[in-house]
Amino acid sequence: MDLSNITLEAIDYCEPDEFYSTEQLEDDLSAVYNKLKLPFGRIEMQTGVKSRGFYPDKKPSLISAKAATQLFNNSDIDKNDIDLLIHASVCRDFLEPSTASVVHDHLKLKPECISFDLSNACLGVVNAITVASQMISSGSIKKALIVTGENSTPLVKQTIKTLLEDSSLTRKSIKKYFANFTIGSAGVALVISKGNHGIANFTQALSLTDSSAHVLCQGDGNTESLVMETDSEQLMQKGIELAKENWNRFKKLVNKSNNEFDHFICHQVGIHHRDYLYKQLELDLAKDHTSFDEYGNTGSAALPLTLALAHKDNKINKNDNVALLGIGSGLHTIMMGLKWN
Repeated sequence: MDLSNITLEAIDYCEPDEFYSTEQLEDDLSAVYNKLKLPFGRIEMQTGVKSRGFYPDKKPSLISAKAATQLFNNSDIDKNDIDLLIHASVCRDFLEPSTASVVHDHLKLKPECISFDLSNACLGVVNAITVASQMISSGSIKKALIVTGENSTPLVKQTIKTLLEDSSLTRKSIKKYFANFTIGSAGVALVISKGNHGIANFTQALSLTDSSAHVLCQGDGNTESLVMETDSEQLMQKGIELAKENWNRFKKLVNKSNNEFDHFICHQVGIHHRDYLYKQLELDLAKDHTSFDEYGNTGSAALPLTLALAHKDNKINKNDNVALLGIGSGLHTIMMGLKWN
């Protein structure tokens, strides 16, 4: 998909209300660790996740609205110019109405502003960029606000409760819950429009799917009591196979080699996943940006959060080529390019 006429006008994020350390998490699971004779420190050692963000009492809509408010306060973008709002989280306030309608109300956007939810696991924001870009290119809208508000608190708390109450738990059966310990929280907002007046311009986007892998990671429950079971090893293997195929196709599309990219930002799972991905795709780890060590895996917010942090810290320079490597359960992958202005 050609996105060369689409500009990233602004991107911002909001910090979690608190951070829950991996050390504290393992202390809270000490009864399970002692029963199964698990070594303390294994989560951080295997994932590189030192902490994860928590919002103890905030709904996804409020997190998303907070990130959008940050964006408006830190830029010259007028919220009355927003024609489309997409809420792209895994987390939502309820089944209906759309969480986007709640965010729309929080922000007091104009009545003419279209709003809806777009959810596709960890790829929600990247999918939303492609959908909004098509609407901009067609002339249906001029400016789109994409938001995500992910809150891991219910999932992590429910996982701890489940494990503490499961008398049949074994070292084998606990494995399907291991990915839950990496999940974190964050809110991100970004605005895209037509032209080249923003902080960066998109180049191309390319999607590839392996839907046979949809059984490898499944989440369910309600907003206050979430559950998720993951075959982490198979999910990583299948996900990286799919990402490698799509990355090779993407390089041909944009006619660039690995060396011609200055920055790589991929979905934030953990250190083992990242290192294996970079090895398989033959990417330079020195060009990597990460946020999982502090924030955890923040779902659909993970990739844009990492981009927002790199932008805030002035780590990306004019004319730099940035590759966004989006991977989400299902399995889906989107490779997307950015040229910094």
